[in-house]
Amino acid sequence: MDPVAQALQQIRALVGDKGWIDDPVAMEPHLVEWRGRWRGSSPAIVSPASTQEVSEVVKLCASAGIPMVPQAGNTSLCGGSVPDEDGRSLVISVDRLTAVRELDPGNDTMTVEAGLLLADAQRAAADADRLFPLSLASEGSCRIGGNLSTNAGGVHVLRYGNMRDLVLGLEVVLPDGRIWDGLRRLRKDNTGYDLKQLFVGAEGTLGLITAAVLRLFPRPRARWVAMVAVPDVASALQLLGWARETAAEQVTSFELIPRRALEFVLAHIPGVANPFASFHENYVLIELDSSVPGDQALAGIGEDLLARATEASIIRDAVVAGSDRQIDALWKLRESISEAQKGAGASVKHDVSVPIAAIGDFLHEATQRVEAEWPGVRVCAFGHLGDGNIHFNLSVPEGEPDAPFLEHWMAFSRVVHDVVVSLDGSIAAEHGIGRLKREEMAHYKSDVEMDLMRKIKNVMDPQGLMNPGRVL
Repeated sequence: MDPVAQALQQIRALVGDKGWIDDPVAMEPHLVEWRGRWRGSSPAIVSPASTQEVSEVVKLCASAGIPMVPQAGNTSLCGGSVPDEDGRSLVISVDRLTAVRELDPGNDTMTVEAGLLLADAQRAAADADRLFPLSLASEGSCRIGGNLSTNAGGVHVLRYGNMRDLVLGLEVVLPDGRIWDGLRRLRKDNTGYDLKQLFVGAEGTLGLITAAVLRLFPRPRARWVAMVAVPDVASALQLLGWARETAAEQVTSFELIPRRALEFVLAHIPGVANPFASFHENYVLIELDSSVPGDQALAGIGEDLLARATEASIIRDAVVAGSDRQIDALWKLRESISEAQKGAGASVKHDVSVPIAAIGDFLHEATQRVEAEWPGVRVCAFGHLGDGNIHFNLSVPEGEPDAPFLEHWMAFSRVVHDVVVSLDGSIAAEHGIGRLKREEMAHYKSDVEMDLMRKIKNVMDPQGLMNPGRVL
């Protein structure tokens, strides 16, 4: 029997009917990229029920030379979690690895498996009166393994950091099938190289994450949320500086929402409303949190901030949420922007970061250049102003067809990324590289960086079987 066919037969016997999908209809969600940009093919979707089963599956693939695509929630925005079109790669899903293995409130840690939904990890922490702070629009469908593999960020990075900052230990199945047990619950461990950081952000190219030790925090007991209209980005940045001076680490989120983004949401998302009587050119959504129950000082800090900004004429209007329901309504405006863009037609997306002080220059220069490249393009630039991460998205001009616009994707990206790099920024802030930005990364990174990355890949995965063609 052909070695590949024999290995697949052994894998099927190993994982059983619950862990093997080869029905074309059932396989489809695992083969199509979230935005529909790529559609791959695979002999089957394999879902092992334990780390040991993952190890055995990987050993069989390695012995037969079968490429492997680790997959969590398949919410990647860069084509990193679907197989190639040639049908050679086996998709190994972690969707059956969903256990919370240990929750230690005293140590503020939680050990979970890679297939656990982010929303379920948040709930498990909350049930123990703790907070797991990673928060994404896709939290109901993305999984911890994918969050780690892409070093996910979200709306609370300003206070808590991204996934690289939220993980203490990992369990990983290496490309040869060996299991590395690095599930340490320590804040201090200086025994050599910090191996876990090799796998965070590696997009499954160096190994398959099966479990992680996550950091937990005191649960917020008081929240103050306001949506503020500002005349320009410079005013928003000044307000950010004042907020951090007065509220320090209590500033949890500081999100930029341009008028166009709000208009898209109001036009295409049901059940939302404009919190203001009229439109303004830019808004920021501010959240302050405190772990002190009934912290009355929090509202005072927020109100003093708005009063100071009003006196200095750096805000035009403000809406302060007076209840949890109103907080949710304001946050829905921010979290619905990506979904609303679908209703506005095709969009070309860029996930970039620049030094905070350079955000205004970036937005001005990049907008001018893309508008010169394609007159009528609708720039929708929003995101995490507090940590310098902007989602610089471009929507097709109103009334124009989608296809020609999307064919211009890479030309747009080169224009935007040139501006980003000129300001010492990054072309991939929180979405990763995948297939989408592989060549762009090689274009901008130094020869030394690329050489080091390739050497690490070659040592860890000499056969090149683990998520091949992604990142490198």
